[in-house]
Amino acid sequence: MITRKTFLTANLAGLTAAVAGLAAPGILRAQTAVTLDVLFANPSFARFFTPIAEAFSRANPGIRIVFRQPAPNYDEQHQALLRGALTNQLPDVTFPGFNRLPELARTLAPRNQILDLAPLIAAEGAAWKDANFSPRMLALGQVGGTQFGMPFNASSPIAYYNPELVRRGGGDPDAFPNNWDGVVALGARIKAAVPTAMGVSYYINSFDSDWLWQALIQQGGGRMLGADGAVAFGGPAGQAAMVLARRFVAEGGMGLIGDEQNRQQFGTGGTGIIFDSPARLGVITGLVGGRFPLRTAPFPITDATNGDVPTGGNAAVILTRDAAKREAAWKYVKYSGGPEAQKVAVEMTGYLPTNLLAEGPDFLGPWYAANPNARSAAMQANRSLPWEDYGANGPRIHRSQQEVLTAVMRGDLAPPAGLARMVQETTAMMRG
Repeated sequence: MITRKTFLTANLAGLTAAVAGLAAPGILRAQTAVTLDVLFANPSFARFFTPIAEAFSRANPGIRIVFRQPAPNYDEQHQALLRGALTNQLPDVTFPGFNRLPELARTLAPRNQILDLAPLIAAEGAAWKDANFSPRMLALGQVGGTQFGMPFNASSPIAYYNPELVRRGGGDPDAFPNNWDGVVALGARIKAAVPTAMGVSYYINSFDSDWLWQALIQQGGGRMLGADGAVAFGGPAGQAAMVLARRFVAEGGMGLIGDEQNRQQFGTGGTGIIFDSPARLGVITGLVGGRFPLRTAPFPITDATNGDVPTGGNAAVILTRDAAKREAAWKYVKYSGGPEAQKVAVEMTGYLPTNLLAEGPDFLGPWYAANPNARSAAMQANRSLPWEDYGANGPRIHRSQQEVLTAVMRGDLAPPAGLARMVQETTAMMRG
């Protein structure tokens, strides 16, 4: 027996279903939560990835960010992504290192597993693009002219120095040398004034990547690879860089110690000048701990016309093929590259901002005024070049190059012979 109550309940349910069926697709999509699976490298980066994701989700309540276990470093992240491509277990969004983006894009693009962001950027309008990003910065996320990544973190090497040791070496703490002859000469004078200290340390012998070596080549107007992909650092810029590597030790008072030892010795006042990433500003400031008034300066450039600096860091990349997730992922990527997110990341790390608006008075301006040491990296943003990539054998090539550099710096191998050996070994490993 159908009662009046049963009849009304059934018809109400039917009416609700009918209304839902006629609802606009956009309304349904807005009511359906989208979860984005995201992978980044370096577990310590959670300190800024997490608050940025939380702020994004507050502004976009229909999109939830879930992070995978962070990869230990960019190389292991890269290998995980290549494996994921074969098994169709890629994250929706990832943040590969700039030096790993070329091989990742070349591998995933033929499989339609990576998204070209250029149409999405174009859809935002030229005014938005020009207000937020310089061509140099956007180029860091390009491979073969295609915009596969949105630059997120960016860093180029800077000088950290102890003004008290600089003064004891006869230098002016307010006028750090802008050329390498001046840096080496100052290092020598610091060593002479304080024999127990290192004058200058440019520790490519123990750095965890080839980034500082690339910097010596690029600041001299050279490049690691030519347009044809072949080794290109065997010319004058490479020769000058190899000679300079030896001069740091032979003339500048540098000792060949490990990377952590370098930072710790600088922090305790035992080194006048070191070169490192601006991302380590917080670490180095903590090591100094008020022992002396830490200062920083932009990276010296030999070739004022063609000299640039390699940019470390990472780019946001969209890998999902799902249309709804791609729409959500673009919102997340755009937010990550925006001034609000850049303010969070830069203040926590010392990275240079990838967004032009982020440097303004509404975001990082007051922080830079209070933290002038962080400004050195931002001052050389217009000299940013991609961190060049050797392909699958990149980590192995770095280890080989580091062995050569150590031998040259130690004096066991003459700079010309060291460069010739490095070119030969790098070429062979790129082929095999």
